[in-house]
Amino acid sequence: MIVYLDEAWHNVRSRIERPDVNDLRDAILEGAVQRVRPKIMTVATTIIGLLPILWSHGAGADTMKRIAAPMIGGMVSSTLLTLLIIPAVYFIWRKRSL
Repeated sequence: MIVYLDEAWHNVRSRIERPDVNDLRDAILEGAVQRVRPKIMTVATTIIGLLPILWSHGAGADTMKRIAAPMIGGMVSSTLLTLLIIPAVYFIWRKRSL
């Protein structure tokens, strides 16, 4: 995500001589939008692949459920971190240099 945000910010700075906070916000939106689809696709396929493990019964199912449940939680939390928290922290960080 940070690579996409940096690239979008660099493009704005190359076009505009003195960018302001609104330009920074637009650059962050532009960079974050490029990352939404790949992130959602990755998370969705991983969770869809892990759901049968959570619903399984039989030999070894108890052990596999203990592995799958934290992985699903990690995928959900990494999605929130990547799509919400990182752009917000990036905005605060870059706003200081304006």
